[in-house]
Amino acid sequence: MAQLLRVQNFTVSRDGIAAGEDQTLERPFGHVQPERLFSWAGATASWPMRTDPGGSRGLDDYFTRDFDRNIGAEIMGRNKFGPQRGPWPDDAWRGWWGDEPPFRTPVFVMTHHERPSFTLSDTTFHFVGGDPADVLAQAREAAQGKDVRLGGGVTTIREFLDADLVDTLHVVVSPVTLGTGLRLWDSPGELLDRFHLEAVPSPSGVTHHLFWRK
Repeated sequence: MAQLLRVQNFTVSRDGIAAGEDQTLERPFGHVQPERLFSWAGATASWPMRTDPGGSRGLDDYFTRDFDRNIGAEIMGRNKFGPQRGPWPDDAWRGWWGDEPPFRTPVFVMTHHERPSFTLSDTTFHFVGGDPADVLAQAREAAQGKDVRLGGGVTTIREFLDADLVDTLHVVVSPVTLGTGLRLWDSPGELLDRFHLEAVPSPSGVTHHLFWRK
């Protein structure tokens, strides 16, 4: 089977916003409070950062568990990796995730300012230029036959959608309205020229939107 490029568990507000403006070190999502978007995942039994027993089972937990299934590499934009803009001042910044990043695969960070690769635990970060097709080719080779996850943020996902490279998307619409920020879409109907769509409501209040290529 062909290696798929998959968007998974990407969460937006009901008005299509996935992150805020004015990102800083202290505010990775800018002015948006991430718990307003991601509480559905944090409540599940399979949430990887859970420190206490319990958590919900069912639909939301299924998608949380599915995050790593058959993933061999990830692609992300530079601003998912960190808040810096322009040339790197040094190589000290090593991501938001501490010494145990949750990816456990090669990660390809798209940037106009390349820097040496480094490894934390079982995740290796590579900093690559090039257009989406070039980066996807590198990620597919590193994935060794498994699928590639397109991790975001919004700008990066839009780039790959515009290049018609995305095979499947799982977008979670949270029942909050944010008003301003980085917007994935005005309506999920914008993707129906290329994708089938099934929308599945969850008891938690979110709706899981599943897109697959026509």
